[in-house]
Amino acid sequence: MPLRRTWKRTMTDTQLDIHGILQLLPHRYPFMLVDRVLEWHAGQSIRALKNVSYNEPFFPGHFPGRPVMPGVIIIEALAQTAGILTFLSSDIVPHKDSRFYFVGIDKARFRKPVEPGDQLILTATVDRCLRGIWRFSTRAEVGDGEVAHAEIMVTPEAGK
Repeated sequence: MPLRRTWKRTMTDTQLDIHGILQLLPHRYPFMLVDRVLEWHAGQSIRALKNVSYNEPFFPGHFPGRPVMPGVIIIEALAQTAGILTFLSSDIVPHKDSRFYFVGIDKARFRKPVEPGDQLILTATVDRCLRGIWRFSTRAEVGDGEVAHAEIMVTPEAGK
């Protein structure tokens, strides 16, 4: 059974630092792709940040001489952002056996490459929640320009 919120939010009521994020997501290095939540509104939207560093484990092979963040990693960062909002909106704190699952993606598009040194702004807006499946419109931006967008579906699982 999921645990109801018993943790203290870090920073403000609408922001989370890495410590708050680590309480919500099961992901760890090298697959933790959200560094900070800049703003969130339960049941509505979230805005988060990923600092893209040359030290990311995928850059040496993607691509030597011209490092580019893989599109699937950008989509995973968007899914993690949506997952954070799912837990916050459900008022559930996951425990060691709970997860959220990325269950669908539609209309994914990639506009520009993401390179080391970029700050990726990740946004997710709730489109609907039906039978425990949350559908989000997501967008990734660098500066003022969109680099990717997708419709993403996630669902929380309380564990066994």
